[in-house]
Amino acid sequence: MKKFVIPIMLVLSGLCSTASADELADIKSRGSLTCGVLGDLVPLGFQDPKTRSLVGFDVDVCAAAAKYLGVKLELKTVSVDARVPSLVTGRVDLMTASLAYTPARAKQVDFSSAYISVPVSVLVKKNSGIKSFADLAGKKISANRGSTSEVYARQKLKNSEVMTFDDGPSSFLALQQDKVQGMAMVKSAGVGFKNRSNGATEFLDEAVFWEHDCIGVRKGEPALLSAVNAALDQLETSGGMQTIWDRWYGPSTEFNLVREKKIVHLSDF
Repeated sequence: MKKFVIPIMLVLSGLCSTASADELADIKSRGSLTCGVLGDLVPLGFQDPKTRSLVGFDVDVCAAAAKYLGVKLELKTVSVDARVPSLVTGRVDLMTASLAYTPARAKQVDFSSAYISVPVSVLVKKNSGIKSFADLAGKKISANRGSTSEVYARQKLKNSEVMTFDDGPSSFLALQQDKVQGMAMVKSAGVGFKNRSNGATEFLDEAVFWEHDCIGVRKGEPALLSAVNAALDQLETSGGMQTIWDRWYGPSTEFNLVREKKIVHLSDF
């Protein structure tokens, strides 16, 4: 039996070494940061029709993090329901993609400070007669599958049926085609669909939930999480975060949303 002791110890040593690997050091060593973003949601992450490159708010935040770390940026598009799995399995180093903090997700991945804090709202047709959450009783609501909008719509709108779709355009199409009577979505994303409806839709005044979008980091990577938070703090104090907001949501854009909250640390949620 003695001849098996050394090989077994070597295997265990290798496993321990892998488990305790420092991802931040790995990122700096290879000189690149892989960040997950959405590829079909304006203005968070989408393909520029002219350049065919990925652009958007989340893309800019990823670029700022890569710059802070002194490495080049690599982007990978993900679907809403693949965000956490893509991070956990190592397909990406960091996840933006409108990834909001929830206690359930926090059991699977770690979260940075919030770089976007906006309400989850419900979009309805103006001629629907729906003016409040109470009017949605017995009606259908669309939401992106696996999103916080789905989670909190089910909790807040218990008298409505929540129907899930793969992405924002599909959720909005269901509203346009009267398959649902409302669409639950974070307002920073939903406002784009509202504007493209040419005045046919409006947001209800009530908020389903106040959502905090963060950067996701795999668990057990405190150095990387600390560096990401430092990058966000620097982006805030330098005015860079407001510049990114104004580029995608400011008064010169179709969204014209006021940035109500600055960087919100996790302890303040």
